[in-house]
Amino acid sequence: MRNSPGQQQRLPPEPEFHAVRKGRRYEQVAEQIQRLIASGALSPGDRLPPERELAAKFGVGRSSLRDAIRTLEVMGIVESRHGSGTVVRDLSTDSLVVPLASVLAHKRELVAELLDVRRMIEPALAARAAANATEEELSRLEDILQRQAEKVRRGEPSIEEDSEFHYTIALAARNSVVLRVLDVLMDLLRESRARSLQVSGRPERSFAGHQRILRAIKRRDGPAAEAAVRKHLKEIEEVVTRQL
Repeated sequence: MRNSPGQQQRLPPEPEFHAVRKGRRYEQVAEQIQRLIASGALSPGDRLPPERELAAKFGVGRSSLRDAIRTLEVMGIVESRHGSGTVVRDLSTDSLVVPLASVLAHKRELVAELLDVRRMIEPALAARAAANATEEELSRLEDILQRQAEKVRRGEPSIEEDSEFHYTIALAARNSVVLRVLDVLMDLLRESRARSLQVSGRPERSFAGHQRILRAIKRRDGPAAEAAVRKHLKEIEEVVTRQL
């Protein structure tokens, strides 16, 4: 029905974002955005507010907000579009990954099983990266290790560089589905990885493992890259298992 003259068109109410409590802030942010979508306050095609504004509304740092957005991207709920920001997706297009994310989320405590999945996936990804990585991707991997080396020297946590290194290898493997699966795994293992990187000597071993992997990828030696990742994951598992 058309509006009569002088009658203003009613606009849908603005979605309300609330500051989150301490704790796993990125999870609370992700859950709140999911609830807004489920309630209809945010619809497919709607654009989220800019990062700075959204972080202020939730009362979190931008790194927590990015973790939340990345989690929602992995679940297929939102996507980042060049020039448009972060947009709510039509969930019907992502029936493959969302169930997987839900299943793994319920197994958050089973770190050993998640590490087992990494062993199944990541060595093969490194072998594919050795064959497919562009010069730009190799340069990015070197860049990441440079930053990681500086943080290790200063005694600072390097979990961001650790995540970025493995993510870039997955990008170079040229398989978008496996890339998103790995995203879910990395998110679920975030806490155990953060703890393991605080163990004495662990950051240095992690950096040395990354160096071995990159050397093999740069030589285009698939089997060596695969073996280097297996060794790296075995070292990680030994540390995490001791902690558990």
